[in-house]
Amino acid sequence: MSEEQLNVSDSGASAAKIYGVVLSVGVVCSLLIVSTYEFTKPIIQANKLAARELAILEVISDAVTSEAFVLDEATGEFQKASASSEDQNLVFAGYNQKGELAGLALGTKGMGYQDYIHVLYGYSPEQQAIVGISVLESRETPGLGDRIQTDPAFLKNFEKLDVRVDGDKLAHELEYVKAGEKTDEWQIDGISGATISSQATADMLRESTNKWIPRVYSRTDDFRGGTE
Repeated sequence: MSEEQLNVSDSGASAAKIYGVVLSVGVVCSLLIVSTYEFTKPIIQANKLAARELAILEVISDAVTSEAFVLDEATGEFQKASASSEDQNLVFAGYNQKGELAGLALGTKGMGYQDYIHVLYGYSPEQQAIVGISVLESRETPGLGDRIQTDPAFLKNFEKLDVRVDGDKLAHELEYVKAGEKTDEWQIDGISGATISSQATADMLRESTNKWIPRVYSRTDDFRGGTE
């Protein structure tokens, strides 16, 4: 065998060895990624559920416990559901220390300026109003879009936001207005400098309340006595 043939043979063996090493490293890295994901998945899930539970108690005044419910489309009734579910259609009933219904909490999600915003809002059937809001997830710009979580004037919108029901729909749809222009109890005052994020929040709340508030209001009794 000539020297040239030996060099070609050696080069081929070296290339095969390098390829084998790279392939092995790739397999090991893939296994590590999968293992890490499987290990952390239940931890992340548990943290999300814990954060959601805290948010439920935050947006429903006087609530100390909660139960998850889901709509049975066949009967039109709300039935108890697993609290560990991440179903976006869940409705949460909050109960006071006496086990009485203190209010309901519903989640909604929509596109903000940079990414999706996921919020939970509290609803009082007695007041027929949204009585609290909590941002579960947001990647909006710090100091700008994230003001939907911190701006006192914006959060004041949700102390008693009118979502009265008239028949099978809201008497007035929620309406976004520019900062300082709110004149009616169903309007949401926006945030100057964070228009897109605040309007996105108003839009997702309008869509959610139009769909869900007439349903839950007409079936309020389904949620009573949930902890008994």
